[in-house]
Amino acid sequence: MNNNQYYLQKNIVNGIKSDILIFKRLMIYIVNRFTKVEEQRISEEGKLMRNKDKILGTLYGQAIGDAMGMPTELWPLEKIWAKFGRHITEFLDGTSDNDIAQHFTAGEYTDDTNQAFAILDALIETNWQPNQQVLVKHIMDWANQVGAWDNNVLGPSSKAALTLVKEGKDPHEVTKTALTNGCGMRIAPIGALFEPSQQAELIKMVYEVTKITHSSDVAISGAAMIAGAVTAAVADYDWDQIIAYASAVNDEAFKLGAPTWAAKTHQRLQLGLRLAKEHANDPAGFSQAIYETLGTGTMVSESIPAAVAIAYFTRDVEQCAYLCTNLGGDTDTIGAMATAICGAKQGANKIPVAWRQLIDQKNPQHNIHRFAEQMLAFQA
Repeated sequence: MNNNQYYLQKNIVNGIKSDILIFKRLMIYIVNRFTKVEEQRISEEGKLMRNKDKILGTLYGQAIGDAMGMPTELWPLEKIWAKFGRHITEFLDGTSDNDIAQHFTAGEYTDDTNQAFAILDALIETNWQPNQQVLVKHIMDWANQVGAWDNNVLGPSSKAALTLVKEGKDPHEVTKTALTNGCGMRIAPIGALFEPSQQAELIKMVYEVTKITHSSDVAISGAAMIAGAVTAAVADYDWDQIIAYASAVNDEAFKLGAPTWAAKTHQRLQLGLRLAKEHANDPAGFSQAIYETLGTGTMVSESIPAAVAIAYFTRDVEQCAYLCTNLGGDTDTIGAMATAICGAKQGANKIPVAWRQLIDQKNPQHNIHRFAEQMLAFQA
């Protein structure tokens, strides 16, 4: 090989090396650029998923369903019809012949929403890190303030667990067999803290918040079903996607609870959805079918699947609140859960202004807008 050929070959090799280096640098730039764009996209999507209007919709939906369902709480249909007629479409005072509702006037919400907001206060105090002692303290403070021990305000599972706490005893033997819906009635705001991609974080928060009074498999899964439906609704998933996401969260959360013999919320929800499809465009028929077939009592396996099925059927805060208060059974709790999901999907701006104003006026102990601002700032 002569000198000219040698230098020519060397220049070619050096040129190839230079091209490879340029190519590598170009690829690094492209990858970095794509990563930054993707991070920005995810961030922007996150902001779109969790905006203040959707969070407010969740909180007002919870409060509205609770307050409108209050006067008929735990009454059978026959008693509701005799007292109020068949079509309640306004907020009413509790009456003296309802030993729970008699403590409330039109527009006031009950233990469901008061406990939900006590939990928010506790989480805000600890910078959104669940602390069992602080959570219990806030709920106990509320219970003591309203005389919950003597006024039949607390649900059976919560009352049993908190009574043991009050006596300085371990409530675990009670919480692990809790089958009633106190776990779900107060959980909807937790769903509005997360995006669908944060499923594991959502389930962890639900578990930590719920186990203070309810730690059974059906209670943890039922609470997660409600919270998951809210998360998906805030993200503006369509209704079938909301159901799919809520069911998936339910199934994962079920594994964290203590085993019980209770009917499974996933399968019970499927029954509720079937009733919704069978009675499409027939609210009265659907309501009767839920009452007679799925059940509207205080058990998790009745009221939580019923609430999600009702939200799926009505898809509207007003219609949901009307259906729930006329439903019979645990009307305020089913109303709180179902209407929170509808509110999360619709946003507060779709809820009548007069209803939101009434909630604010009749419940001055809480500032819902301030809650929403603090929730919006939350980062999982």
